[in-house]
Amino acid sequence: MVRGAGSKVVAGAGALGVRGAGAGSSEAGKRRRVAPVRFEAGPATTEGSAARAAAKAEAVAEGAAAAKSGAGRRPTPEAFRVVACGERAQVAGAPKRSARGDLVFDDFPTFRPSLSPDQVIRAGSFGGIYFNPRGGKAGIKGRVVDVGTEEYPPEWFQGLAKDAYAGRRYRKEVNKYGVVAGQDQAFWESKGWIIPQDPRGWFQWYTRFYLGRRTADDARQVSRWNGVAGAKGRWKAALLNTCLRQGRNWDDARASPVIRQTLLHWGCEVTQRDWDEHLARLSAKSK
Repeated sequence: MVRGAGSKVVAGAGALGVRGAGAGSSEAGKRRRVAPVRFEAGPATTEGSAARAAAKAEAVAEGAAAAKSGAGRRPTPEAFRVVACGERAQVAGAPKRSARGDLVFDDFPTFRPSLSPDQVIRAGSFGGIYFNPRGGKAGIKGRVVDVGTEEYPPEWFQGLAKDAYAGRRYRKEVNKYGVVAGQDQAFWESKGWIIPQDPRGWFQWYTRFYLGRRTADDARQVSRWNGVAGAKGRWKAALLNTCLRQGRNWDDARASPVIRQTLLHWGCEVTQRDWDEHLARLSAKSK
């Protein structure tokens, strides 16, 4: 959720929604920290499960050895998997960029974010607290959230100050648009929108989806994105309508900075093409 001065309530991107984040793990203080591992999808049989468990243990051991020696930074995105996400997770290939600049996921053609997770992080997001297990206010499920940076490509965070992505205290000056945007971890948990595989919320899901993980929750999360930031997403439309009312261009950051910040957290920055298509829809409705 998002609130700004004089604004209506706006949906935010996953736990943290955005204003202050906090806890979420029922095992406070007991957080898994494992290297990304290769995962071969297979049938959910006892034999298959045992084989995958053995492969996982071997991969984790190899990852730990590589980290200790400084070799082998990470597997390819196609092979990425978060160990905690469950046996039925599958792996998909890396997304591509379309001619209009948005990301294309072949298995979810309606999911077309314009920003990759690292672009969201590097732009300035979530008040700088998203990847701190104790970042922001506590949730209702505990003080500590199972979130961190170890599972991701190190270049996502390279050159950034730690408090730009894993700070303890929410700072609006970290955000690209310099505003507070969103509700906290407790709000999102109380709504039942957080599930255990991604305890920090939508953006955590997106980071893992982008790197190739596929789970049964994907359709729900893509649907949420479409409702907020898709071609006819309500907050994308709200931003463009605000620009119209205020007589500002689509890229004028003075128009609805809170909604702009929220859309950023959902992997979306509006473009000239979004503006043109929005005006065309309004024109068609008026006929």
